[in-house]
Amino acid sequence: MERTLWIVGLLAFFVLCLWLMYRAWQKKATRQRARIGELPTVPAELGAQLLEPTTGMYLGSTIAPSWQDRIAVGDLGFRATAELTRFERGILLERDGATVIWIPQESVTAVRTERGHAGKVMTEGGVLVIRWTLPTGTEIDTGFRGDDKTVYPAWIADATRVTTGDDE
Repeated sequence: MERTLWIVGLLAFFVLCLWLMYRAWQKKATRQRARIGELPTVPAELGAQLLEPTTGMYLGSTIAPSWQDRIAVGDLGFRATAELTRFERGILLERDGATVIWIPQESVTAVRTERGHAGKVMTEGGVLVIRWTLPTGTEIDTGFRGDDKTVYPAWIADATRVTTGDDE
């Protein structure tokens, strides 16, 4: 009987811990909601495709400059397999089982590689991070771990070319 009580007590404690984690995530989302606001919608015309689609893992979005302050609003904080494509008018991030993220060109402030993002740590330069500004004015970092990391230099060079206006 004593063993049964211990098992029931531990199960109740485990369920309580899960519930508390869920409540904390919900409260974080409530606090962030005004800062995040509505995400830009995908326009009807994307422009010419500048870079080939890259498959990989969407690691989440964080409030810049912190690489660990994961956004809890909507489904921005959840990891998903994804495809990243660069167009003239912006960057399209299509995630499996989640909403599409459109990053307008005028919102992109930097594209770089990092060692870690949103609690995920990898080798040096293992994560492609896109820093961009939401319509609310909040700067966020969106992390993507590509299946083929050899495409990262093209993404960085393209972002540098577009932000400096060098169209050579």
